[in-house]
Amino acid sequence: MSKEEVVLLDFWASPFCGRVKIALAEKGVEYENREEDVLGSKSELLLNSNPIHKKVPVLLHNGKPVCESTVIVNYIDEAWPSPPLLPTCPYERARARFWGDFIDKKIFEGGAKIWGSKGEALEVGKKDFIEILKQLEGTLGEKDFFCGDNFGFVDILLIPLTTWFYAYEKFGGFKVEDECPKFSVWVKRCMQRESVAKALPEPEKVYEAVVMLRKMNGIE
Repeated sequence: MSKEEVVLLDFWASPFCGRVKIALAEKGVEYENREEDVLGSKSELLLNSNPIHKKVPVLLHNGKPVCESTVIVNYIDEAWPSPPLLPTCPYERARARFWGDFIDKKIFEGGAKIWGSKGEALEVGKKDFIEILKQLEGTLGEKDFFCGDNFGFVDILLIPLTTWFYAYEKFGGFKVEDECPKFSVWVKRCMQRESVAKALPEPEKVYEAVVMLRKMNGIE
């Protein structure tokens, strides 16, 4: 059998690309990483592979493009079935997908209301964001990971987004650890995994990038 060709179109600070890198690492899949200049000149390969959104990540599996990070993680779980990222029980699988959808709709957009605003709007954004984290902390409960004892689908979707939390804390004047201590323990537990630690950027570097984004958007 010929070697499979797996290529990831990536941007270092993107938490959505981080999801794909973690999922591939959990499956033990070797791949080529191609960094994209998402703020400048996007490659022809990216524009041709994702003509609708023109965004990273894009996974190219034997030349066929798969777009949107949650879709890609699901694809990886089906293309390389072992070890499974989703629970075997249909009900638990449905719950995992529900929380994955919640994370997709709430976290990054909620964080943008902190770093992308100031004054009263920032304070409202901060309050709403902390409430979102408390909801996640509630569903985590006393479990090690969101689906129980094993690191899986929901953890993979959520943990890369936490690399932006340092920036939210700096602009919002709060500490996630103070507001949601159990959630913070989960973050530290995930960060101990090699697949996670190797895939994600330093939060301080992400903060520097967000400072630049604020200036580009005329917020400072």
